[in-house]
Amino acid sequence: MSIERIIQRNLFFTIVKSFASDNYSGVHPAILEALIEANQNHASSYGNDFYTKKAEAIFRSIFGEDTDVLFVFNGTGANVVSLQCAVQSFDLILCAETAHIHSDECGAPVKATGCMLRPIATPDGKLTPELIEPYLKGFGNMHNVQPRVVSISQTTELGTVYQIEELKRLCDFAHTHGLVVHMDGARISNAVAALGVNAKACTADCGVDIMSFGGTKNGLLMGEAILIFNPALSVNAQFIRKQTTQLFSKMRFISAQFVALFEHDLWLTMAYHANRMAQLLASEIKQLPFIVLTQVVDANALFVKLPAILVEPLQKEFPFYLWDEKNVEARWMCSFDTTEEEIRLFVRQLIVLAEGQHLV
Repeated sequence: MSIERIIQRNLFFTIVKSFASDNYSGVHPAILEALIEANQNHASSYGNDFYTKKAEAIFRSIFGEDTDVLFVFNGTGANVVSLQCAVQSFDLILCAETAHIHSDECGAPVKATGCMLRPIATPDGKLTPELIEPYLKGFGNMHNVQPRVVSISQTTELGTVYQIEELKRLCDFAHTHGLVVHMDGARISNAVAALGVNAKACTADCGVDIMSFGGTKNGLLMGEAILIFNPALSVNAQFIRKQTTQLFSKMRFISAQFVALFEHDLWLTMAYHANRMAQLLASEIKQLPFIVLTQVVDANALFVKLPAILVEPLQKEFPFYLWDEKNVEARWMCSFDTTEEEIRLFVRQLIVLAEGQHLV
């Protein structure tokens, strides 16, 4: 590749913002500053450092003093470690068919746990007792896998948010049947911001047993936290994290980010902003007859159907993913660094392309 082409490509990726994923966004400046600070001196490894102890204390102040906290590299690692804490290889993990553990983790949860996943069809990404109940069978029968975990995502992969009443009902139902509730909280910050309550009220207080608290999709360079509320699941957690290769020797570079994330409620500020940008985008496209929202806009994601002829030229200007190619359903994600100007430029480009195809 020529030098000129490399420069052009780098300029493209520097200038163009996307609506593809909040994973595309950069790192918040405050997080970068925290990393630089953590890099100034030597510190004890494997979590025996000031930053990790401080971050753990912050999590416990938010979620309760009995919360066990484990830092890991990424979302898949957080889910795999969490599930291993809850199951044996003959158990069954129930999840929505859209769940990240089912559709986007290359079978890692199955390989790591040895368990069967039972994906359940949902209209909006949310599991309910009614959807789960038909799969609760074979208890005690040695010929059957044993239902053990209900795994939910908050927010869901369809951008929807479980309301507190829905979570309480689901957790109560699961516990009545001896099941553990795992929450994939890769976007928990956006959910908390959308619900307008404190984080404990919509997680531990609802009955969630173990969850991940996402950082990567909300301004961190890397890192997620596993929060264990059910002490029975903590027994082997440290060993499982190590064996799953998720124990970072220089852990301060993960935990220092979380310290900065919680300072002055930066995590909520960024999540509120991303959610507000999604609402702005939804309001801007509301009057466009050729765009149809397919899910409610609860947090920072929009799911829309649009004319197929517009997809490729629009993606060239503002990258995004087609969630369902057959039905031409796209996912548009907003991030902590999405701006109002970018929203309006995106919508203007959409209108220009539609006018060129005589759709308006």
